[in-house]
Amino acid sequence: MSTLAAPFPGIGDPRALRHSLARAERRRKLRAFALTLPLLVFLLATFLVPIAALLKRAVENPEVANALPRTVVALQGWSREGVPPAEAFAAIAADLGALPDRADAGALARRLNSEVAGARSLVMNTYKALPLEGAAGPADVKARLLAVDERWTEPKYWQAIAKNGSRWTGDYLLASVDLRRDAQGAIERMPPDQRVFGSILARTFGISAVVTLWCLLLGYPLAYWLSTLPARRANVLMILVLVPFWTSILVRVAAWIVLLQSAGLVNRALMAIGLTDQPLALLFNRTGVVIAMVHILLPFMILPLYSVMKSVPPTYLRAAVSLGSSPLAAFFRVYVPQTYPGIGAGGLLVFILAIGYYVTPALLGGADDQMLSYYVAQYTNVNVNWGMAAALGALLLAATLVLYAVYRRVVKSELNLA
Repeated sequence: MSTLAAPFPGIGDPRALRHSLARAERRRKLRAFALTLPLLVFLLATFLVPIAALLKRAVENPEVANALPRTVVALQGWSREGVPPAEAFAAIAADLGALPDRADAGALARRLNSEVAGARSLVMNTYKALPLEGAAGPADVKARLLAVDERWTEPKYWQAIAKNGSRWTGDYLLASVDLRRDAQGAIERMPPDQRVFGSILARTFGISAVVTLWCLLLGYPLAYWLSTLPARRANVLMILVLVPFWTSILVRVAAWIVLLQSAGLVNRALMAIGLTDQPLALLFNRTGVVIAMVHILLPFMILPLYSVMKSVPPTYLRAAVSLGSSPLAAFFRVYVPQTYPGIGAGGLLVFILAIGYYVTPALLGGADDQMLSYYVAQYTNVNVNWGMAAALGALLLAATLVLYAVYRRVVKSELNLA
């Protein structure tokens, strides 16, 4: 026996066998990780890093801290009431005079102007007048700055500088939910005439909910019909469902503009069959936005429903009918509950995609039909306020995560009940 065991040392040793299996398992995991590593790197570079940069920019406030470091220090002991001491005037003159070029002054002016109207012209006028040659002491600098622009005696501009002296701020996030900090730093609601983002967010969710509901009403019977067809016919018809995936959104929106205009095919058809006496207003309003978004997002509802419906055995309905149930009652009490996962997945997918829409409402909607993404683009391209744009983007991200968490919780509770 010893001579036979010698060529295979450790073959009967349980510890050696466990070590061998552990090494094999580690190699398997390393191979699996190596295969997924390119995808992980891609997701990190194109998804996680941009999101982290977005969240960082939403709370970053570098303009005042970078441009006016001496002024921020000089205002630390100020009560934020009345005119600050002469040392603050001397500090802001030194800070503005030390700015490398006009672009830095412009960035500072835009940031302060978002807090107080008129700050842009005040900062730029003062920047152009610097340096103050021959100024003798802070009192003299103060007198000369007031000669350049008397608005330096108004506390609101100094309050804006003091409030934004920190490199990090929650002001953008507060503004995205119609809140703000007052001159003393306490959080308060925006004035009624400035509370805009709450209504915009409600409008975004309202349009998305309507689009999701219409996609469900149109997609459910279509998905059910496709699931009852033979595989070959269902595949051919599924190609028609997927046609929007292969067409540019701009092309589809342009096609809807042609169809929905006053002299378009839709209005002409309605008038030809006698349903209307004059063209309906279908463009540049909520109706056109909903029609186009439903057309674009309908496949995202049909595909999850179809995949779930194909897994429901048709014998369940026949069994319910054979036991005395009416076909309609059997459908709603036996068949529909089994498609709830598809309804939830399709509804969540359509709703999340809808709340981020920009192009379709911008081209087909009016002023009261623009969604939150429109204002993200506005702050990015027109106002050049990246902090506010990032805060609104973070708000959309938070809404998406909350919706997904609610969906997961509902699905988990249903599985536990089952």
